Amino acid sequence: MIIRWVPAAFLLAVVAGPLKAAPEDSLLGITLVPGKNGTALGVPMQILLLLTVLALVPAIVMAVTPFLRIIVVLHFLRQALGTQTAPSNQVLVGLAMFLSFLVMQPVTEQVYHQGWQPLEDGQISTSEAWDRASIPIKSFLLKFAREKDIRLFLEVSHSPPPAKPADVQMSALVPAYVLSELKVSFQIGAVLFLPFLVIDLVVASVTLSAGMVQLPPVMISAPFKVLLFVLVDGWNLVVGSLIHSFS
Repeated sequence: MIIRWVPAAFLLAVVAGPLKAAPEDSLLGITLVPGKNGTALGVPMQILLLLTVLALVPAIVMAVTPFLRIIVVLHFLRQALGTQTAPSNQVLVGLAMFLSFLVMQPVTEQVYHQGWQPLEDGQISTSEAWDRASIPIKSFLLKFAREKDIRLFLEVSHSPPPAKPADVQMSALVPAYVLSELKVSFQIGAVLFLPFLVIDLVVASVTLSAGMVQLPPVMISAPFKVLLFVLVDGWNLVVGSLIHSFS
């Protein structure tokens, strides 16, 4: 119960503190203070905005990075192998996270050099830093988002068609990228299922012809599927194919 009340107490302190002081340029914790580029938000509001952004970081990582495709394909692979909880969810999430960082490393470097570094040096404002940082992110998302999905969300949001791909709004580009990644990941998962499905069919036909009706075919086919996956070096093939699909 104490943990649940910590965010509420913090928010109340942020809001009530400036109200007690009651300065003329403060309203509900939004205090304007002099900055390098003019007036800026006060420290309490900056902390509140920072905590809000940190709460949204997991959703952003899953939505606008290769994490979505990688984790869905790895879950399909585990289902096809029939190993239930091996590898565990923590292992799959950790592998998908590190692979996503590897793929997104060039994009993050561009975001840092074009947006964050000039902002940190005080050369540009926050809005200009956002505009600069969104350029490499947009180019990455446009590379993998289908035109059909982008058109769908432009129609849903009643937005005018952009003159060029770089003019597509992030509000339509991000969900279009998510839909495109789901489609691609399900296609890869279906292809992964095929060789293991053949093994299941062969084992099921052999057990039925031998009269072993009460013996589940999955118990017999699982070792053969794992053995086949190890012999062909399946992890190297799957991870390598996923990485090359983003190049």
